[in-house]
Amino acid sequence: VRDTTPGVAVVNGFPCKPAAMVTADDFKFAGLKNPGNTNNVNKANVTAATVIQWAGLNTLGISAVRIDYAKGGINPPHIHPRATELLILLKGELYVGFVSTANVLFATTIYPGEAFVFPKGLIHFQLNVGKEHALAFAGLSSQNPGVQQVAPALFTPDIKDEVLEKGFRIDTKTVDMIQAQFRV
Repeated sequence: VRDTTPGVAVVNGFPCKPAAMVTADDFKFAGLKNPGNTNNVNKANVTAATVIQWAGLNTLGISAVRIDYAKGGINPPHIHPRATELLILLKGELYVGFVSTANVLFATTIYPGEAFVFPKGLIHFQLNVGKEHALAFAGLSSQNPGVQQVAPALFTPDIKDEVLEKGFRIDTKTVDMIQAQFRV
């Protein structure tokens, strides 16, 4: 169990609480039971349960997320640099997919009770294509999987326009237009 008290032993990146002080409450987490706020530009909300939010995950190598999607909501293209993700759909219809390192798209629509796996470090996404709210839970193979959305990672920082123009084969006007969406 993660402990922030100075001077305790460090294992797997976080200090460990002394075993005698660990209780059942350290292994319980209630943060995934309530719907997330989907009133945002993506019409979706990811509620994380990683070692940062849930101390009991320390050294266990797993974490979870709850993802709520309003109608038309998207969990935009992103990566988890330290984890494979196993997504299970409970409600709605999701178009899901990932792109391999050979730039091959693996995508399909999933329905309640179905699951889809996203390999570690690959760009992946989910889009609510149903007529109602969708709800999914996912398990990740790291206590601290990390997440990086592709578009903000490239268009928020001050990367030289020439890099983006050549990398995406677009003109300066298009670069400026896309950057304006992320530099609010």
